[in-house]
Amino acid sequence: RMLYNAARLSFRNGAGAFRCLAKLSFRPRSYQMVPLIMALRQENVRLLVADDVGVGKTIEALLIAKEMLERRVIRRFAVVCLPHLCDQWQAEIKDKLGLEAVIIRTNTQARLDREIQGDISVYSYYPYQIISIDFIKSDTRRQVFINESPELVIVDEVHSCARPAGASRSQQQRYALISDISAKPDQHLVMLTATPHSGKQEEFQSLLGLLQRPFETMDVATASQSDRRELARYFVQRKRADVEKWMEDTPFPTRIPGEIGYKLSRPYAKTLDAILDFARKLVSGDQESSRRQRRLHYWTALGLLRGVMSSPAAGIAMLKNRLTNLDEAVDDASDDALPSQDDDPIHDLDLGYESDVAPSQVVEHSKWSEYQQKQLRSFTNSLEELANPSDDKKLDLAGTVLLEWLKDGFNTVVFCRYIATAKIRWRATAAIVEKEVSQSGSSGHHQ
Repeated sequence: RMLYNAARLSFRNGAGAFRCLAKLSFRPRSYQMVPLIMALRQENVRLLVADDVGVGKTIEALLIAKEMLERRVIRRFAVVCLPHLCDQWQAEIKDKLGLEAVIIRTNTQARLDREIQGDISVYSYYPYQIISIDFIKSDTRRQVFINESPELVIVDEVHSCARPAGASRSQQQRYALISDISAKPDQHLVMLTATPHSGKQEEFQSLLGLLQRPFETMDVATASQSDRRELARYFVQRKRADVEKWMEDTPFPTRIPGEIGYKLSRPYAKTLDAILDFARKLVSGDQESSRRQRRLHYWTALGLLRGVMSSPAAGIAMLKNRLTNLDEAVDDASDDALPSQDDDPIHDLDLGYESDVAPSQVVEHSKWSEYQQKQLRSFTNSLEELANPSDDKKLDLAGTVLLEWLKDGFNTVVFCRYIATAKIRWRATAAIVEKEVSQSGSSGHHQ
């Protein structure tokens, strides 16, 4: 029976309109085939897929890659993405296509180089690659990758590679990388983003210019019908509402936004005030320090505050662990990089800059004074005492809210910013909820 099914699927593979369909571990929805059809109509694939969040841009890109592999149009492909998305892309490629892709970034390149015999670069040796854009954008690595890049390059979150007026050096490097790749005459390029237009016309036009150079000067709002029709060959964007109207029955859930506030306990507020005062002094006392040292202190202060507000466990982890790649990350970062809004300690508030750093952990730096190290140890002790529901009000409130949702019949998924928060805080929350549910169940309440 296995032999029969294999033969039957092989015939289907050869005779069907799309050769990849028999070799996928999922069944794509009809609207997800649209970018694939658009790609097959082009000699050199150039697509900007700007579908809404949840519509399936990752699946659409993988469909294109797999079909081109099956047709022997390409033999290799690379996904260029933000550092924190590398592992997710690797898992998706493995799960959806059954292909083993390697992650190329700061903490993996040396190991990958050792596995290669001879002087072949990792970009030529491995057929399926996931590459951190903040690793590959640097002047020392960019040209090697451009010269040896696979036939197909998929760029995720391409809006972070746009070229706005007054861009920082870091974002100029991102744009320069993608621009040089798109300039290769036989290069296939698929770009993904849920937010192609941020409200700044020059950013949007710089993305369009990566599809075809003449599009960079096109004002879509005032463009002629023929120009829009030409652009539509390379650009596709569907909102959830578009898909729902077309399909009638969709898996999209109804989003009910809301915020639930809580008050800090007195011990927690006291500890947070002390850490905030420490962070202020750390940053404000940097007037005579080098610019590199000031950035380092800024990242440290910001990351520490984030961790402490997430949970005592996350704050403790940041204080106890040593960030071994921090110096290397600072060397790769641009001078005008400012951190915020991301899992990594290096991120630009206005321009979306992010350095190639593995998970963020802010730690005691060896150059800190003895007094500062003593303060950090004191903060660690205070945070360890706060890891209980009576002092950690967020933990206590979360248990109450989750219990209400469970009683209402909801299956809940809790997202945490930091692994330490997920492992310790939510394990305690689950224990609280389990205890309450068992008690309510014994008294006859619905679970």
